[in-house]
Amino acid sequence: MRIARFAHGGGMSFGVVEGDPGAGTEGLTVAQIEGLPFGRVQTTGQRWAVDDVRLLSPILPSKVVCVGRNYAAHAAEHNAEVPKEPLLFLKPSTSVAGPGDAIRLPTQSKQVEHEAELAVVIGMTGARRIDRATAPAAIFGYTCANDVTARDLQRSDGQWTRAKGFDSFCPLGPWIDTDADVSDVEVTCTVGEEVRQRGRTKDLIFDIPTLVSYVSHVMTLLPGDVILTGTPAGVGPLTDGDTVTVAIDGLGTLSNPVVNLD
Repeated sequence: MRIARFAHGGGMSFGVVEGDPGAGTEGLTVAQIEGLPFGRVQTTGQRWAVDDVRLLSPILPSKVVCVGRNYAAHAAEHNAEVPKEPLLFLKPSTSVAGPGDAIRLPTQSKQVEHEAELAVVIGMTGARRIDRATAPAAIFGYTCANDVTARDLQRSDGQWTRAKGFDSFCPLGPWIDTDADVSDVEVTCTVGEEVRQRGRTKDLIFDIPTLVSYVSHVMTLLPGDVILTGTPAGVGPLTDGDTVTVAIDGLGTLSNPVVNLD
């Protein structure tokens, strides 16, 4: 099942995306559901063509928990050691953006970069101190993410809050797939026509159950919270006028224009 959050003439709703998204959004419909998508999903009977609504970020998390250097090749491209335990940091909820929303380049940075990532969306209420075997039951589904980073500020600050936390620095979408097998899928990032990143989730240093369990031993995970699992090698600069696209096999594509912050 694919769950989207979308804006329509009557407001904002969650819905089930119907059809085959292999050829893009043409021909897809979205069936409105009652309330939130966690638990039993019941449709209202209202449907729209996906091309006639505006897809929003598929979830508004209370927090976005990110994992640094979770691909060995990415650690190597920054001359950094592979961590012995998952390296965690946070992005604020205000950094979340949706498909088609602009990534706004802040005036404080001269080096903003893309980081294509697989995102895990939590579904369990109060996932706290769960073990690795229980972790899959806490997962609602998966989506595409871009951990946009002001690289120069990351280096100069000595910690990552400012570099990772600007508004629009966490695009998510286009929807949440609740049934996907993401144990070995390709993650790519394209800027314009140039493929910048290409990796596979089988190369994660710490796999998804390990990450969910590890994070839950630090903080309680709430329904809708998001864990970004790390980025493959090939991160690079974004400039005004670019369009950056994250694609993950079976999950869809997430495209965002890049603009200077006025």
